[in-house]
Amino acid sequence: MSKLPKWRRESIKRAEAAKEKRAKIGPDVDIDKFKREEPNHPTVSAPAELPQEIQEAAKVVGIDSNEAMRSGTFFQCDHSVIVARTHKGIPGVEIMGMNQALMKYDWLADYWWKAVPVDMDKYTAMAEINQTQGYFIRTEPGARLTLPVQACLFMGSYGILQCPHNVIIAEEDSELHIITGCTIHPSVDFGMHIGVSEFYIKKGATITFTMIHGWAPKIEVRPRTGAIIERGGTFLSNYVCFRPVKTLQMYPVAYCLGDDSKARYHTLIYGCKDSFIDVGNRAVLKAGGAKAEVTARAIARDSSQIIARGHLVGECPETRAHLDCRGLLLSKEARIHAIPELEGKVEGCDLSHEAAVGKIEEEQLCYLMSRGLNEEQATSLIVRGFLDPEIPGLPDHLKREIRRIVQLTAEKVL
Repeated sequence: MSKLPKWRRESIKRAEAAKEKRAKIGPDVDIDKFKREEPNHPTVSAPAELPQEIQEAAKVVGIDSNEAMRSGTFFQCDHSVIVARTHKGIPGVEIMGMNQALMKYDWLADYWWKAVPVDMDKYTAMAEINQTQGYFIRTEPGARLTLPVQACLFMGSYGILQCPHNVIIAEEDSELHIITGCTIHPSVDFGMHIGVSEFYIKKGATITFTMIHGWAPKIEVRPRTGAIIERGGTFLSNYVCFRPVKTLQMYPVAYCLGDDSKARYHTLIYGCKDSFIDVGNRAVLKAGGAKAEVTARAIARDSSQIIARGHLVGECPETRAHLDCRGLLLSKEARIHAIPELEGKVEGCDLSHEAAVGKIEEEQLCYLMSRGLNEEQATSLIVRGFLDPEIPGLPDHLKREIRRIVQLTAEKVL
């Protein structure tokens, strides 16, 4: 630790002071029951060289081992970065493991734990004390990437605690699309993932971030995410989770600091078995012309419980935000609790929300069954339509790619 720079030692000191601090919401998890040490995994030159079962697991969360239609690839297995590269001929973006980035760039001190407090709770504290790689992705000023970068955080060992810390920077007037898949080896059904992601969207820049989770019934998950958006910047975040998980709790925050900055969240959740899922999105509008939109679609079946949160904060006049949350219950034991919050702190902010939770309408079922479908087929069709990722604001080719990935994920689960 004495070899670390002063700023890093200070953040670890703050983390040590918070390592027993429980999160404000969500079930508490005993972190000590998970393994912190794992042998290193060897690097490969391309994801196509990974074992077939890993390629298949990663494919379901959007990672293409052939890297078709991708600007670059990052792949982390447990604590080891095994692929980090941009494709030849694609300038303007750099991708590397976080340990390498911390050694290469002293200026990372200006970003490290600036969008997410290191002492927010014991999970952020653990992510600093036990930081295990993560990715660093940065676009150069003016670079416009039309093809997404793909990043996979893969847990390949039973009982492991994985704590990656990601920093993503879009410099001025640049455009960056990222598809992140977080998943496990088919033989792993116990472990914990604490992923920290910090986004910095500079003036006039755009980041589109699509994260797909594929877990198992005994996996604990605590992502922590913050985004800082400067003048004219845009942050679009899509989140998909269709597979069972023991507990999942996250509440990403976007801070619209610059005039005319925008944040948009789109969340698709399919709760099954006895999953406990507590997710939400928060947007804080701090500058004139800032806008935010939060959309959530949640389906709960079996005995799953879903808490769908949303919090819009208007701190400046001439700001606007809307929250739309809809839930669908598919069993008598399942629960969905929608908690929309609007917090206006000044005159002139315009905040609104709508929320609805219910079951499938009998008329819809009867209509589809009258067209030749049985009840199971009719229900499946309605569920797929409910979770259709109609995501505004994306280029057409990226919309098609995200829809293809979501449909592939749905086919494996629904």
